[in-house]
Order: sequence, then C-alpha cells, then structure tokens
Amino acid sequence: MQVQSTYRYARISAFKAREVTREIQGLPATDALSVLRFTPKKAAALISKTLKSAIANAENNNNLRVDALVVKEAIVGEGPTLKRFVPKARGSAGPIRKRTSHIKITLTDEIEIKRREPKGAKKPAGKAKKASTPKAEKAPAAEATPTAETVETKE
Repeated sequence: MQVQSTYRYARISAFKAREVTREIQGLPATDALSVLRFTPKKAAALISKTLKSAIANAENNNNLRVDALVVKEAIVGEGPTLKRFVPKARGSAGPIRKRTSHIKITLTDEIEIKRREPKGAKKPAGKAKKASTPKAEKAPAAEATPTAETVETKE
C-alpha cells in the first residue's frame, strides 16, 4: 500500500531541495530520517518534516509498520514564485524572485528493503577465498606447421 504526504509552498528553491531528496529515494523510512537528521541543509529539515508526516499517515490511517516502509519516491516540484523589487542606483530597480516548492513523499510497504552498507564499512567475515594455485604450464605442442627454420628449401 502506498501512503503519501505533501508539503506545499515550502520557502525553498526546488533546485536546492531536489539535491537532498535524491539521497533518500529507495531507502527505508527510518534510515532516510537518520540521513536527513545529519544533512546540514535547510531542505533537510523541510523534507524530514514531510517524511515524518507520511510515516504518521501510514501508522494511523493505514495501520502499517514503520520498519516495513520504504521511500518509493521523493519529488520536489516548483511552486509559485513571489516577485519583489529592490531599489538600485540611479532610480532603477532589480528583481528578486522568492521561490517556493512543493515537496511530495510517497512511502510503500510493497518493496523489499535493501540495506546498504555505509561507505568505508568492513564487510563481515564470510567464506574465505581459496588460495589460487598457479595453473600448470602447458607443454609445447608438437609443431604441426613448419617454420622458416625447419623447412628445407631447394635451391
């Protein structure tokens, strides 16, 4: 089952927010929250708020388990832009665009959770690889084709 949450008119550029949403797509919901917690961007706080809302929707409205939820998609679309002007030299004016965005997060429990190892983590000790033995060198085969040295020429 899919559950979604939308944060509309968030006061951040969609370009800046998409950078953060790319990091959490496909992650389990709890892992995505921890990634957002340690991301030092304004967008991380807004996306985290939306993700928590989606998790609450899944728990309360659909009776889903939090540990089974995966971020299926995290989309950031552009919202309306507030247009302002700032005074410039010689009586002119310069434009200011205050951009907004719509953040939409979809969670699902239909995708199998794949945990990924953190970068630099050591792999668990499993089967030891067999020591490779050098292959026996092949004996030179009998030469079937005559070479220039072995062919006697009649002159």
